[in-house]
Amino acid sequence: MSEELSQVLRVRREKLAALEERGIAPFAYGYDRSHRSDRALALFQEEETAGTLDEKGEGSRVRVAGRVLSWRGHGKSAFAHMEDGGGRLQLYFRKDALGEGSFSDLDLLDLGDWIGVEGVLFRTRTGEVTVKVGEWTLLAKSLRPLPLGKEEVDPETGERVVHSGFQDQQSRYRQRYADLAVNPEVRELFRARTRIITELRRFLDERDFLEVETPVLQPLYGGAAARPFTTHHNALDTRLYLRIADELYLKRLVVGGFERVYEIGKDFRNEGIDRSHNPEFTMLEFYQAFADYEDMMELVEALLRRVVTSVTGETRIVYQGQELEFGTPFRRLPFVPALNDKLGADVATLDDAELRRRAEALGEEGLKGAGRGRLLDKLFGALVEPELEQPTFVVDYPVELSPLAKHKRGEAGLTERFELYVAGRELANAFSELNDPLDQRRRFELQTQLRESGDDETHPVDEDYLRAMEYGMPPTGGVGIGVDRLVMVLTDAPSIRDVILFPTLRPGEGTSA
Repeated sequence: MSEELSQVLRVRREKLAALEERGIAPFAYGYDRSHRSDRALALFQEEETAGTLDEKGEGSRVRVAGRVLSWRGHGKSAFAHMEDGGGRLQLYFRKDALGEGSFSDLDLLDLGDWIGVEGVLFRTRTGEVTVKVGEWTLLAKSLRPLPLGKEEVDPETGERVVHSGFQDQQSRYRQRYADLAVNPEVRELFRARTRIITELRRFLDERDFLEVETPVLQPLYGGAAARPFTTHHNALDTRLYLRIADELYLKRLVVGGFERVYEIGKDFRNEGIDRSHNPEFTMLEFYQAFADYEDMMELVEALLRRVVTSVTGETRIVYQGQELEFGTPFRRLPFVPALNDKLGADVATLDDAELRRRAEALGEEGLKGAGRGRLLDKLFGALVEPELEQPTFVVDYPVELSPLAKHKRGEAGLTERFELYVAGRELANAFSELNDPLDQRRRFELQTQLRESGDDETHPVDEDYLRAMEYGMPPTGGVGIGVDRLVMVLTDAPSIRDVILFPTLRPGEGTSA
C-alpha cells in the first residue's frame, strides 16, 4: 500500500470517528426512496412541460439516494452529483436551508459515500435539473476511495471521457465491484448480458421448450471432450465431478418423455485461460425430439437473428471493427473439404503421424496423447477457424470428432454435426443425436482406448446413460451455445473476461490496485 493511500485511509477513519462522535450513524439500515434519479428527472420534465411548476420554477418534492461522485463547495453552498441505478442527478446544498449543524456535517462526507436526500426539483441557470436539498442522511461511509479519475464531457458529442482512474485491466477484473462503481459502460454491458439471456429464454419458451435443472455435481462427467474438475464428497466417501456439459442429463429427460428441454447454466472445464476461454462459463443447451441437425440449424439461425435484433435493433452489427450480418442465410461449409483445401491434401489419405507432424509445424500445443480426432480439430482450428468471420455453419464432422452424433446419411466416416462460427470463434455445437445404444457403447469403448493411449480429453463409458438409451430415445436434435461468447459478439467485447462478472484469474493478477 502506498504512503498516499495509507494517509487517505487514515483520514477517512478519522471522519468516521467524528461522525460517530456527532451522533450520526455511518451505516444506515435503509432509506425510504420515492424516486430513482431517472424517474425524478422525468417527473420534473413532465411538470415543466405541463406548466405546473410553482412561481419559483420548483417542482415536486422527492427523496432520492445514491453514491456521491463529485463535490464542489462554494462557502455557504455546495453542488454534488450522486449516482444510482437510474443515472446521475445533481444536488444543491445551502447552509440557510439545512441549518448550521447539518451543513457543517457535510465536511465529513467523501466521494464514494452513499447518501439519501429530500428536496424539491428545479432547473439551474445552466439548465441542469437539480434537487434543492432540504435534508440529507448518510447511508454508508466509504472508507476506501474509489478510483474515479478525472472526468470530462465533450461539449459537441456529449461523450464521457475518463482520464487515469481505474485503467489497469487486470485490477478491474479482480475488483469488479470497483470497476462497476466507476464505469457506467461496464454496468450497461452486464445489463445487455441479462437482456440477451432473457431473449434466449423467451425464444425457447415460445416454442414450448421446458426449462430444467440438471446436476452440477456428477458421479461421471461427459458430453464434451474436456478435462473435469474433481472433488470429494465426505459423507458418501466418493469422487464427484463438476459437469463439463449438460448434454447427457438433458437427453435422459428426452428418454423420459420431455420432448423439448433446455438449460442455461454453468459448466466447468479444467483447461487453459485465454481471450475466449474461462474455466467456469455459461452454456445454453436445448434438445428437441423428432428433429435432426438440419432442423436445429434452422432453429439456431432464427434464434440468433431474434436475439441480435432484439438487443441491438438491427441484424447488422460491428464486432472489433468487423461488420457481421445476421439477416441473411448463414453460410454452410463442410468440415473435410475446408480442411483439405487448407492442407493441400485429402485428410483421408494422411495417417495420424502425418497429421501430428503438420500440427506441430503450425505450433499447436497440447498434442500429447492426441488421437486422430483431436489432431483434426487442432488443424481445423489453426487453418480454417480464423477465416470464419461471417456467421458460418461448419457441417459434417468426422466421426472421430463426434462420439455423440449420428452417422451422416449416405456418407461413411462423417456425422450429422454442425458448429456455428462467428468472428473466427465457435458459438454453437449441435448434432443429430446418436440414439442407437449399441453404437453409442462402441464409441464410448473407442474413447476408452484413446484414453489408455494418453488422450485425457475423452468420454468415459457412462453405463447409466447407456441404460437410459436402451429404454429408447426418439430421434433428437441437440444444440449447445456458449452464452459468454455470444455476449462478447453482441457487446463488442474483446475478451471473455469482459462479459463475466468475476472471471477466473491467475494468482497475482490485478492485485496491485
